[in-house]
Amino acid sequence: MADLTGKSILIVEDEALLALLLKDAVEEAGAIAIGPATTIATALPLIEAGGIDGAVLDLNLGGDRSGPIAEALGAARIPFVVATGYGAATDIGQGAAAVVHKPYDPETVLNALAGAVGGV
Repeated sequence: MADLTGKSILIVEDEALLALLLKDAVEEAGAIAIGPATTIATALPLIEAGGIDGAVLDLNLGGDRSGPIAEALGAARIPFVVATGYGAATDIGQGAAAVVHKPYDPETVLNALAGAVGGV
């Protein structure tokens, strides 16, 4: 299992069950889960507040593209993993440390996060 001990990980996901699954997985890996944020409006203030080491970003939040969140993460130099149900990588995915396609195993996301934030 990936080790994210002591890292703060922002979860941006609008599907409640998937968000809870990710939150549990992140916490089991030793990290502090921030969120889940389910909209652009709830994610941006969390990024602005600082203290985030990495993020999991859903590409589509209730029909809204999460590009503004990806831009904010990039501007703050916070590595992020894009989780998407879309088949091909998109412009948002190009700024990501990794793109993980749904459906996925949470361990795949954790490993991608660990690589992005320097976990083992």
